[in-house]
Amino acid sequence: MSFSPFSKLNLAITKLSKNKLSHALLSASLVIVAVGCSNNAADATSSTGIVNSAQAKTTKTVGNSDGAVVKALQANLKASGIEEKIISAVPTDMSGIYWVTAEGLPAFFTDKSGKHIIQGQIIAVGDGEPVDISGALVAKTAQEALKKVDKKDMIIYPAKGATKSVVYAFTDADCGYCRKLHEEMADINARGIEVRYLAWPRSEESIPKMEGIWCSKDRNAAMNQAKIGADVTGSSCSNPVQAQMALGMALGVRGTPAIFTESGEQVGGYLPAAQLAQAVGIQ
Repeated sequence: MSFSPFSKLNLAITKLSKNKLSHALLSASLVIVAVGCSNNAADATSSTGIVNSAQAKTTKTVGNSDGAVVKALQANLKASGIEEKIISAVPTDMSGIYWVTAEGLPAFFTDKSGKHIIQGQIIAVGDGEPVDISGALVAKTAQEALKKVDKKDMIIYPAKGATKSVVYAFTDADCGYCRKLHEEMADINARGIEVRYLAWPRSEESIPKMEGIWCSKDRNAAMNQAKIGADVTGSSCSNPVQAQMALGMALGVRGTPAIFTESGEQVGGYLPAAQLAQAVGIQ
C-alpha cells in the first residue's frame, strides 16, 4: 500500500511510532482519516464487515490475561526486531484466539502461539443472533484508558443541572461534523450530558491549531472560536495533544468526532443532541 497521497499524515504517524509494528498498525488506523471526518460510528471505525457491530450482541465474557501467550508474543516480536511492550493477552470466546493490548498500539488479536497478529472484528454466528466477541474487550480497554486521562488535560463542557452521563469526544477544530456537534453543545449539556474533549487533529496542519487551543488561557473560549472557523493561535506550552493523539490511535479512532461513554463504548460519530442522549440511555 502506498501512502504517498497522505505524506503529511504519514509524517504524523512516524512521530508517534518508533518501529515497524507501530508504523503498520497506526498507518492502517489513520489512512481513512485523510478522506474527511466521520458522521457516524460505522464510518469512524471503518466497520465494513458482513455483520455490523450494531447488529450483533456483545459478549460479556472477559477472562484474565494469559502470561504464557504474552511471553510467547513478546519473544516472537523481539525475534522480528519489534520492541513494543505487550501488556496483556486475554482469551476470547473464539478458541485459541487472544485479545492483546500493548503500549501505544491499537489492540489486536493473536493466536496461542503468539505468532500471528490479527486486526479487525470477530463475530460469532450459528448459535442464534450474531455475537461480537471482541466488543466487551474493546470497551474495557477504552474504559481503562480514558479513566487515566487527567481532567485538567481535557476541555470540559459540564452538564447543566444534574450530570446524567459523561462522554469523551476526540475532536478536531477543522472537522465539519465536529463543528456540527459543537453547535449542539448547549442542548447536549441541557440534557445532563457532560462532554470531555480530547485532541484528535486529523492532519499535520491541524496540530498547531489544536495545540494553540490547549495552550490558551481560556481553553473553552478558544475551542468555541475554533469551532466557528477562527484561526486560533497561542503561545507554546507543554500540552497533551500528542499524547491524546496516541491515545486515540491506541483506541482505534479513525475519524472525528469519536464519542465514547464512561464504560468505554463508542456510540458515535456525530449524533444530534437527542440521538446522543438516547445513545447514552437518557430519555
